[in-house]
Amino acid sequence: MSTSTPQTFEFQAEIKQLLDIVIHSLYTEKEIFVRELVSNASDALEKMRHLKLTEKDVFEENKELEINITTDENAKTFTIQDSGLGMTRSELVENLGTIAHSGSKAFLKSLGDSGQKNANLIGQFGVGFYAAFMVAKSVKVYTHSWRSSEPGHVWTSDGAGSYSIEPAEDQSRGVKIVVELKDDCSDFSKEWKVEEILKRYSAFVSFPITLNGKRINTVQALWLRSKNEIKDEEYLEFYKFQAHAHDEPRLRLHFSADAPLAINALLFVPKENTERLGFSRLEPSVALYCRKVLIDAKPKDLLPEWLRFVRGVVDSEDLPLNISRETMQDRALIEKLNKVITKRFLKFLDDEARNRTDAYNEFYGQFGHFLKEGAALDYTHKDALVKLLRFESSLTEKGKLTSLADYVTRMQPEQKEIFFLLGPNREALENGPYLEGLKARNLEVIFCYEAVDEYVMSNVSEFDGKKLTAADRADVKLADLPKPPQEDSLPEEQTATLTTWLKETLGERVAEVKLSDRLVGSPALALNADKFTSPHMRRMMKAMNKGGSEMPVHVNLEINPRHPVIKRLAATRESDPAKAKLVAEQVLDNALISAGLLDDPTAMVTRLYKLLESV
Repeated sequence: MSTSTPQTFEFQAEIKQLLDIVIHSLYTEKEIFVRELVSNASDALEKMRHLKLTEKDVFEENKELEINITTDENAKTFTIQDSGLGMTRSELVENLGTIAHSGSKAFLKSLGDSGQKNANLIGQFGVGFYAAFMVAKSVKVYTHSWRSSEPGHVWTSDGAGSYSIEPAEDQSRGVKIVVELKDDCSDFSKEWKVEEILKRYSAFVSFPITLNGKRINTVQALWLRSKNEIKDEEYLEFYKFQAHAHDEPRLRLHFSADAPLAINALLFVPKENTERLGFSRLEPSVALYCRKVLIDAKPKDLLPEWLRFVRGVVDSEDLPLNISRETMQDRALIEKLNKVITKRFLKFLDDEARNRTDAYNEFYGQFGHFLKEGAALDYTHKDALVKLLRFESSLTEKGKLTSLADYVTRMQPEQKEIFFLLGPNREALENGPYLEGLKARNLEVIFCYEAVDEYVMSNVSEFDGKKLTAADRADVKLADLPKPPQEDSLPEEQTATLTTWLKETLGERVAEVKLSDRLVGSPALALNADKFTSPHMRRMMKAMNKGGSEMPVHVNLEINPRHPVIKRLAATRESDPAKAKLVAEQVLDNALISAGLLDDPTAMVTRLYKLLESV
């Protein structure tokens, strides 16, 4: 160290203002100073790498390009050193003490400019260095320029209004910043604390980073490399590191784009859906980077909510950021980023569905719920999402899935609707009365087993110009379609008499009783007369109304005049009216059970015993 007297300077007024803003309001978390100093060091090293290609006389030409960080808990210091460009004395004054080269004046002006949208890339304003004063009692900057003829210097300040510069001998090329920490910021002199910050924000910086001699950034930024030169083992290592995972990813998408935005992305689908296993709701986990520096580990608006199961990284050089790198300012650009990535991911899933059907169906078994959520709620991507939905149907084997597009290719020429049924499982739907009429007419029916399916079908409403129709709705018209084979049936006059008697006997329990054109093997079925409230929706509303009044059931009863029970009921109505009344009520309750509309079975059980007594 030279014995020359330090020369003291006053910060320019703008720098004083800048320091006040940085220290008191610019950054929400003090730990950000580590990220800022590392990013500045990385920038200096990158410039040095290019400069060595053009300059012949470079001080310490063979020095490795790297970043070294040391911590000292006893001295309460944090030190970061790079082997980059370094600074001359005049550059120290210009970059750290005045407004000339730091870009700070533009930054200060932007604070008062509500239309500021061009903050552009990280480091543009060059104020990241001043973040150190959030945690520092004092800051010393030791430096030697890449120019061999320039001496070394040390810049010192406590951030209070002045700084000093003096010669410093035996300095290596680059910059070494020694931060003497405030008492309440002493955690930043602890190795574990700094290591955690480095791994979170600076894990993918291009140059080696060591902390107290230990290499920190051992995982490469794979998303910036060509996927043709990356091995599966490297992808797996990256996935486990970035997603904090222990399994292997189920799917992987690695792509880059230049228009409309410069994007490099590496996305993964995990093996398991933890929401499905009963764990808490997933949080967005696709990290947002700009030039390999983390901006936000869990940005909420980068992808739509229904893609919260995706893990990975998105890096875009086009992001306009505020100076703290913590908040994205241009919402329109973020929305565009969202649309580009989502569209690309949906195309990726479509390719998987067409080219690797079995693998896609396995993925769908785990994550189909998210696609259904998107199909119901995301109007922008609804059409693409609906094409990705898969269901069992009356024409598929158990466990085999089909798409709505494939369903349409199998539709009959006169068929105008896509029929679906909701139920707890395949067996319940196949054995229920609602499938009979469609099956007899060779009409395919989509089977829906999840509670969300009704909401999805309601919101999607149609596909390829065909209306999605619940097969158990009262307004389903099958009369115009081919009729099932006719067997011995009650004469029309007897059927009309029976339906009238049933309506009078059952009273307000039914809105209408009529001959069914959809029943084949069952005696009767109950159709929800309330077109706005399905049986499933009614159960949900009832569950939310615990302790409240019962919701009335409004049903239409349809009977099958070919079924032995209905024929016997017609005869019993004349021979034993009292017994016929019990049978009529039992037929209705049986139909309500099949429809999921019987609230209280107590009366039914009592009645059933009475009928058994008469056997």
